[in-house]
Amino acid sequence: MKKLYIETHGCQMNVHDTEKAVSVLAGVGYQTTGEPADADLILLNTCMVREKAARKVFTRIGHIKHSLRESRQPSREAPVIGVMGCVAQAEAGRIFELCRDVRLVVGTQSIAKLPDLVAQVENGFSRAIDVRLSKDADFLELDAHQRDSRFVGYVSIIEGCNKFCSYCIVPFTRGRERSRPADRVLAEAKALAASGYKEVHLLGQNVNSYRTKAYPDGGVIDGGAASVDNEFLFADLLELVASKSGLARIKYTTSFPRDFNFRIVEVMDRYENLCEWVHLPAQSGSDRVLRAMRRGYTRREYLEKIAMIKGGRRDFSITGDMIVGFPGETEGDFVDTLSLVAEVEFDGLYIFKYSPRMRTPAA
Repeated sequence: MKKLYIETHGCQMNVHDTEKAVSVLAGVGYQTTGEPADADLILLNTCMVREKAARKVFTRIGHIKHSLRESRQPSREAPVIGVMGCVAQAEAGRIFELCRDVRLVVGTQSIAKLPDLVAQVENGFSRAIDVRLSKDADFLELDAHQRDSRFVGYVSIIEGCNKFCSYCIVPFTRGRERSRPADRVLAEAKALAASGYKEVHLLGQNVNSYRTKAYPDGGVIDGGAASVDNEFLFADLLELVASKSGLARIKYTTSFPRDFNFRIVEVMDRYENLCEWVHLPAQSGSDRVLRAMRRGYTRREYLEKIAMIKGGRRDFSITGDMIVGFPGETEGDFVDTLSLVAEVEFDGLYIFKYSPRMRTPAA
């Protein structure tokens, strides 16, 4: 049995991508190990939302190589080292130049191709890479027994991003938005419930941008551009999963303020198994900075969304994200952000200093 060691850096979507990688590699004889020294294949599943996270990948590879020299038996063949995830997608072939120990680069839409890429290296190729992006890429589906956690199940509903905020690299690393057919989402949620899972997280870069085509009778067909009067939207998907999955607890992340609407609150009010939590990143409390960020909403519009959530029947917990030190931010802009935080009274905040990302206007 060949051994796989895999590390995950980043968000819940990266955690779910690791589950997918473990699953497809199990199909070609790989079993996970908690020790790099025991591994035949070492994968780092990476995040590139912030500069420090991207730099950490190459530092971590150096640490692993050092530990292998210290602990691995001299007679054993050196493991194949690979990088997957957002750093792999953004840096692509440049990773081979930055780190000669890396032999495998796997983009965000290429997890299903991992067995073929690994086979190329095992069969004598010095390196293998696949970082192609497509708006028609399939969603890799997992069975309930292929999950890392026995308590919380992750279910992808939409991948990619069309927003192009001026500081964000996600549209370049995850591709354009594509929504998963609602019947497949429901089938996965039902399977998790039947296997004993009590909690599921619906995942996407912008979950409330979700949309597929729907038949008038409620049947659902695959996504793509849909007519205005024949769309199945995020609130519809929430209601479908809440009413038919049999799950006790359903969460979702991450929302985008521009796409958040009252229908979502209505559905959350109606179904007790939709957890009373909304993560709604503001990023700034200054209209001037929000325009520079290309967020597509104003401070007033963001606060209207908050009032909408607080006006719901249930007592919703509200969390968010903030960026400090965005290019051109003034003392006055920062004060505006502080006042927004005070007005909203967030239950939790992820607060980051601005991090330049290559190819973005803000950088």
